[in-house]
Amino acid sequence: MLYGFDIGGTKIEIGVFDQNLNSLWTKRIKTPLDGYDSFLNSIVELVAEADHKFATVGQVGIGMPGFINNKRKIYSTNITAINQQPFANDLEKAIKRPIFINNDANCFAISEAFNDDFNAHQTILAVILGTGLGGGIVVNRQVLSGLNGCAGEIGHIRLPIDALNVLGQNMPILPCGCGLSGCAERYLSGSGFEWLYQYFYQQPLNAKQIIEQYYQGDSVAKQHVDRYFELLALYLGHLIMIVDAEVIVIGGGLSNFAAIYQEVPSRIAKYILPRMALPRLEKARFGDSGGTRGAALLCLKPLSIEQLYKRN
Repeated sequence: MLYGFDIGGTKIEIGVFDQNLNSLWTKRIKTPLDGYDSFLNSIVELVAEADHKFATVGQVGIGMPGFINNKRKIYSTNITAINQQPFANDLEKAIKRPIFINNDANCFAISEAFNDDFNAHQTILAVILGTGLGGGIVVNRQVLSGLNGCAGEIGHIRLPIDALNVLGQNMPILPCGCGLSGCAERYLSGSGFEWLYQYFYQQPLNAKQIIEQYYQGDSVAKQHVDRYFELLALYLGHLIMIVDAEVIVIGGGLSNFAAIYQEVPSRIAKYILPRMALPRLEKARFGDSGGTRGAALLCLKPLSIEQLYKRN
């Protein structure tokens, strides 16, 4: 059995899968934030519950927000209790088995890469347009993590300079929670989508309200969305020049905005080399279940994943 944990600042979810990635059971609890021991124990208890329920010793994969380097040291702004703690080692000792751990956006990426629609492609870029902006890169069916666990941290690269042609030369260079300034996350995430609307029109609306007004033909909402789509296109063009992905998969709350897939691809062309083919721009296939599914996939060796691809 494969156990996939999707851990966030508000909830911990476990998904149990068989070797063919069929979902068998899920459970969700609130994330304990009152200390390291209670956080660790909550995961130990969920593993024990799954072991008992399925009469097995399952393999454990964990996806969580933050940077996880190649020595499995974690820095997370969402779950500060685990910072500077030997979480991976402590959990392995407690449950008496190895664990596989990676960034939650990377888990989303590998989950999306492994499905019937995308599994013929070598390079897949996953982009999460949610409260924040995250991402992951899968090459030859393996997620890239990097020395510091920062590969695919696309929300914390700065916007390309031609973004000022879209937003205006006087656009504020906003500080980011990561400690840098001008990060793409501050402008292109779901919260950035709302911030830009308020900045230009001095009216606070949430993303749902803006999109509703866009579909109703409101001229202000249409102007805002047009600007956002142009910004998103040039940003994705910037990423394409680095990754040259065959498929870009969009997740997060804004992934449900259908006009993205109709309007953005044609805009990307002017931000990449003239002879380059455009990648497919697709909505995420697995939604909320992608995190646990991707974490479960961390448990599989490359050969096992290759066999799964062939069977599917």
